[in-house]
Amino acid sequence: QVQLVESGGGLVQVGGSLRLSCAASGRTFSRYAMGWFRQAPGKEREFVAAISRNGGSTSYLDSVKGRFTISKDNAKNTVYLQMSSLKPEDTAVYYCAAGDTRYSGNYNYHSERLYDYWGQGTQVTVSS
Repeated sequence: QVQLVESGGGLVQVGGSLRLSCAASGRTFSRYAMGWFRQAPGKEREFVAAISRNGGSTSYLDSVKGRFTISKDNAKNTVYLQMSSLKPEDTAVYYCAAGDTRYSGNYNYHSERLYDYWGQGTQVTVSS
């Protein structure tokens, strides 16, 4: 069982930056690929970014490439999402998620199906 707690959301102006953190409980954090998803009002939840369990591979939603960076610190059981050049369309509740990828295989990091555990979400609001 893994518990995930996000933090770092808030209100920021267009062009500003925020860093989201997601702290995980448990001793097996290194087994897990981590993902960030978001859900804007009236919209479905969408993939934002993901990182492989050892941090060697990352993937991003096209609209955040070059602006967002995901990173993973296995020693601290924490995954981060550094967001810069924020736009109003980035406004959403952001969720982190963990998926067990300790076994070899082709994993679809963009799919919610990969992820077994989810945090409660943190609100990001970008004002114009």
